[in-house]
Amino acid sequence: MTTRLIDTAKQWARTMKRDVHAVWLAARDPRTPWFAKVLALAVAAYAVSPIDLIPDFIPVIGYLDDLVIVPLGILLVVRLIPPELMAEHREAADKASERPVSRFAAGLIIALWIACAVLVARVFLLPLL
Repeated sequence: MTTRLIDTAKQWARTMKRDVHAVWLAARDPRTPWFAKVLALAVAAYAVSPIDLIPDFIPVIGYLDDLVIVPLGILLVVRLIPPELMAEHREAADKASERPVSRFAAGLIIALWIACAVLVARVFLLPLL
């Protein structure tokens, strides 16, 4: 029973992740009605934003906003977007999630962070030595 619950939760999370991406794609599509675009942008931005209405460090309630606001926002946006258009964007989001991750790009970003850390160390720590 517990394993089934965990599998269901994982599937729901994957669906939410795909739908957030699909909503983002729909927000950028000129065929999407303007009022759906505005709401889609707001929902997608809230979903990926590290800033929440209720901070996550507050036990239980902190994650409750993510578990309620984002799915309700997605549900509303999906109802405002024509079904065939939403299906197209969901398919595009599925395809995007299947693409391989660029290890070169990840390495480049890590190298950039290391270079920044070295530069900050040289500027601020070297004069102290």
